Amino acid sequence: MKTSLVGDEPSTTLAPERPGVAPQHTTGRWIHGWDPEDTILWRNGGRRIARRNLSISIYAEFLGFCVWALWSVVVPRLPAAGIEVTVSQQFWLVSLPALVGATLRIPYSFAVTKVGGRNWTVISSLLLLVPALALSWGIATQQSYEVLLACAALAGFGGGNFASSMTNISFFYPEAEKGKALGLNAAGGNLGTGVVQMIVPLVVTVGAGLHLARAGLMFIPLALIAALLAWLLMDNLDSARSDLSAYTGALRVRHTWLISFLYLGTFGSFVGYSAAFPTLLKSQFPEKSAYLAFAGAIIGALLRPVGGIISDRIGGARMTIASYAVMAVGAVLAITALRHHNFALFLLAFFTMFAGSGLGNGATYRMIPAIFRLRANAASLPTARRLAGACIGIAGAIGAYGGFLIPQGFKYSLAQAGSIIPALWVFIAVYAVMAAATWFAYARSGTAAQAAQV
Repeated sequence: MKTSLVGDEPSTTLAPERPGVAPQHTTGRWIHGWDPEDTILWRNGGRRIARRNLSISIYAEFLGFCVWALWSVVVPRLPAAGIEVTVSQQFWLVSLPALVGATLRIPYSFAVTKVGGRNWTVISSLLLLVPALALSWGIATQQSYEVLLACAALAGFGGGNFASSMTNISFFYPEAEKGKALGLNAAGGNLGTGVVQMIVPLVVTVGAGLHLARAGLMFIPLALIAALLAWLLMDNLDSARSDLSAYTGALRVRHTWLISFLYLGTFGSFVGYSAAFPTLLKSQFPEKSAYLAFAGAIIGALLRPVGGIISDRIGGARMTIASYAVMAVGAVLAITALRHHNFALFLLAFFTMFAGSGLGNGATYRMIPAIFRLRANAASLPTARRLAGACIGIAGAIGAYGGFLIPQGFKYSLAQAGSIIPALWVFIAVYAVMAAATWFAYARSGTAAQAAQV
């Protein structure tokens, strides 16, 4: 059987009797008839095409996370730049990008199927210029809090990139290699949060004084490079089609809602703590430097694939329960650190919570295809895969709302009790509920999920 792929140059035919012939492209870099499950196509250039698209996707998503987290770095330094904001206002500025980004995730994922993965990567990379320029303008001209809030909301464009990037890459890889590819894509993006918190403080302090406007300006050339690379080297797949029926079908499955709730506790914790941690360090320990905040997000990002690997051995449900336990222990340590005003213990506590969230991210995502596969028989496996893919998109969007809820929880706790300790106790209780729900549904003895090590 022959498989034809079309692109920027005259099309060629990929056939079993012609090993080593790579797929070609026509104008617009559209590939027609892409089927990664076709082993002949995959060996004769398909894998190379997929890897090229994955590498650029990781870079573009990495930048998206950087821009998404940019205000978490800038906000604690606003008073030093002459812009007076209260602690409550600071938490609004760091949480609003997460709220907007989470809301954009579903439409971003559908955009890939409407205009093409390569085309949307170009567009979404160029959209990062808007929040980068808005941040620089708002700070350089010392705009009011309300204007800065609008500028911070624009950073949500970066949060939407995750959904479109993951959707696009999922079409390029066969089922046997999709997990690894999506894991690399997700981890590469998550690293952007920690890297931006590490690099930006150095950039804005080069030379005399504090130059916060540079925080946005430095991403302008980087976003343009991402758009150019996507334009020149990425591909659109005509086989990437929106599957609204899969989303509506997944919404009717109770596991979708339960997994989304659990992912709110893992990925939501990662995004929420990443957004709030620099501001927390500055408000709780004003005599100390908040620079080390970047290490937490990097720990969480690096441990995400580790969580998936361990889950392959012991099951995603067990690893998810363990991740909640780790985060709860970290929260207890944070409470102890605050009561004794111990900066080193406070750092260790949050690094522990970041570690738990990273492990949980990989574990919870690993559970999704296993759960839907368990519900299916051999004839309905293709449908199960479609529903699992839709569940991943839904859970990713809902989980991202944790980036808004956690900073708001800290804000409310400070306003009502003058301390973040009550918020930490609430988080511990929520982790306990999530662990219990995971055990009851997927790890309890005698259930099919437990026997299958979901």
